[in-house]
Amino acid sequence: MSLKTTLAASLIALAPALPAAAGDIAVEGAYARASSMMAQSGAAFMTLVNNGGADDRLIAAASDAADRVELHTHVSDANGVMQMIEVKEGFPVPAHGRHELRRGGDHVMLLGLARSLTEGDSVHLTLTFEKAGTVEIEAPVEVVRQPMGGQMGARPAMGN
Repeated sequence: MSLKTTLAASLIALAPALPAAAGDIAVEGAYARASSMMAQSGAAFMTLVNNGGADDRLIAAASDAADRVELHTHVSDANGVMQMIEVKEGFPVPAHGRHELRRGGDHVMLLGLARSLTEGDSVHLTLTFEKAGTVEIEAPVEVVRQPMGGQMGARPAMGN
């Protein structure tokens, strides 16, 4: 394989790991959790970075991998039982700040999966921000999050 072919293949393989951006918003470290063949739902996680001087907000998400996509979080009820709920107002991304979408917290929920999410595949997501507009990303599907440049540690393959 020539050097040019090797470099091109390497760039294609790394493309999902590269940050996507719209306006002052960048999306880093996006990935979707692998699902079983019978699963009806899945989830995607990432870091939203606001490099601008004004607050923004993730207000919607869409994907052809699911019938419905919602913004969700986990909250504890009066008995200490964790519940997942939709966050209709979206997720704030402060000026010059970050908002982490991670397992056990805020995340993008994929409901009514069109296909199983298999490790090695990717999920196309369209994220809509109040001010920055839309960002198109490809989230690689993973069973266990692998470290990326020291930014993210390994995560267990259980729970959301």
